[in-house]
Amino acid sequence: MAKTLYMMRHGETLFNRLKKIQGACDSPLTPKGIADAQRVGAYFQAQGITFDHAYSSTQERASDTLELVTKQPYERLKGIKEWNFGVFEGESEVLNPKPDPVRRSHGDFFCQYGGESDLQVQDRVVKTLTAVMARPDHHQVLVVSHGGASFMFLRQWLSMDEIERQGIVLHNCAVIKYQYDAGRFTFEKIINLAATDKN
Repeated sequence: MAKTLYMMRHGETLFNRLKKIQGACDSPLTPKGIADAQRVGAYFQAQGITFDHAYSSTQERASDTLELVTKQPYERLKGIKEWNFGVFEGESEVLNPKPDPVRRSHGDFFCQYGGESDLQVQDRVVKTLTAVMARPDHHQVLVVSHGGASFMFLRQWLSMDEIERQGIVLHNCAVIKYQYDAGRFTFEKIINLAATDKN
């Protein structure tokens, strides 16, 4: 029997606003990030969408976002933390490398600087969420994670060509809806409710 996973990216943070690399390091939600998370919570309520379980990464920006979306109890999971960018943490985003032409991501670049590879991130997120959704009482689940972690999870189930064809972009507070059955996730749709930033 198919189950449903709603995987959400956290709200905008100070480092997002300042265009700083933010993986293992953390920064607080901005007023926009708070408002956008509340908007997602209002959407779920208006649509009658409820969750039997909720999870966030262990990072504050994710748990703060979840607490703005729902008041229900939740558990924090290390397995859905953001990509660790090593010594690049907190530095300007202009220092990010160009995508690996084969893997079409940062590939192994950050490993030499104390960080993770794209495939290491993907593996831990896939294993963590598969274990979560395999639990017998988990039928409709909310997870709040991060841009890089969520994107690598998506790439396990959709090719990069298909992601680009569908125009899937993981803005802050974006929610991806998946169906889960027998160890596999199927992309259903993306919900982008964040207010357009005119600044």
